[in-house]
Amino acid sequence: MKQVKILGPGCKRCAATVEMVQTEADRLGVPVSIEKVTDYAAIAGYGIASTPGIVVDGKVVHAGGLPRPDDLARWLAA
Repeated sequence: MKQVKILGPGCKRCAATVEMVQTEADRLGVPVSIEKVTDYAAIAGYGIASTPGIVVDGKVVHAGGLPRPDDLARWLAA
């Protein structure tokens, strides 16, 4: 199971990112556990300055703006 963290304050883009990750994981048949991280200190600990951020299995793979579906597929399939 992929461990995915969505880093952000809970804005619309953050919510959209959660939905995008879940949709792509379902399409690929990859089980995921999605955690929303909204604490600013915790987000800063990942070294990102813009949100939403995506962490897959402990590695930051995206920061700022909505991710592209093909990127999500690559991150989730790896």
